[in-house]
Amino acid sequence: MKCSSDISNRIKRSEGQLRGILKMIEDEKGCKEVVTQLSAVRSSIDRIIALIVVNNLKELYESEEYSDKEIEQAVDLLMKSR
Repeated sequence: MKCSSDISNRIKRSEGQLRGILKMIEDEKGCKEVVTQLSAVRSSIDRIIALIVVNNLKELYESEEYSDKEIEQAVDLLMKSR
C-alpha cells in the first residue's frame, strides 16, 4: 500500500492533537475540553482509515486484480472503524 503525503500529513496532525491532549491533561484542563479534543482526534482517525481503504480499493480496481473477498474485507474494515 502506498501512503500518500496527504495521509501522512493527516496522521502527523492527529499525532500533534494527541500531544496537545496530553498537555491539557497535565495542565488539569476540564473533562469537557479533553473529551472534545479526543472526539476530534477520533473523527480524524476515522477519516484517515476511510482514505486508506478507499485508496486501496482504487488500486485494486485499477489493477483489475481483485476478488470479491478483497472487496468484502475492505468494506469490513470501513464498518469496523465506525
